[in-house]
Amino acid sequence: MVRDGYIYGLSLLSVAGVVAWATQTWVWSLAPILLGVFFLWFFRDPQRTIPNGEGLVVSPADGLVTETARIETPEGPRQRISIFLNVFDVHVNRSPIAGEVTSVRYQKGKFLNAMNQECAESNEQNIVTVRGEGMEIVFKQIAGLIARRIVFNLREGDRVERGQRVGLIKFGSRTDIILPAEADICVRTGQRVKGGSSIIAEMPESEFAAGTAVPRKATRASVQPGTSRGAVA
Repeated sequence: MVRDGYIYGLSLLSVAGVVAWATQTWVWSLAPILLGVFFLWFFRDPQRTIPNGEGLVVSPADGLVTETARIETPEGPRQRISIFLNVFDVHVNRSPIAGEVTSVRYQKGKFLNAMNQECAESNEQNIVTVRGEGMEIVFKQIAGLIARRIVFNLREGDRVERGQRVGLIKFGSRTDIILPAEADICVRTGQRVKGGSSIIAEMPESEFAAGTAVPRKATRASVQPGTSRGAVA
């Protein structure tokens, strides 16, 4: 569980206890009890088995794929996958690839509904660039109508592993990932994905193998440190 869960959840359960003691009844404690249990559940951080294979890109978040599109950027054509997180999804974010964090940029902005396509550019967001495995990807932690707090735990120059926990967005939100134009997208609109374990794209061998034939078969043999092999939440 994320530390915030203990802070919010246990605090509310403590309030419920105080209210019950002061009123000599649990009736008035029902609301803080339910909220406390909700926060303990909301900030859950399940173990995930990370796919192992060259050129794989995993989902940075749990949620619903709302868009896969080709876009134009100042650096040239790219592909974008958008993932919407509702309040029932796990909100811990994970790195899509292994590599070096080359840029972290926080952008203030609006708090439009995360289902609104305009929020990709207008909403408050944290924009992270990771370079590794023969590619450069950008993923955005985007605040939504309810989400007002974005957490990112790494800095520029840090090394990150595929599927590694990197932060979270509190409550409903959106995560976008910008991929190279030549990436093979493995998900479709309307599909649900899990952060760290769902493969959302693959890079062609020529892009990451530097002329060497490298098998691209994905396996589930690589497990994040501290997790049990084969456990997928």
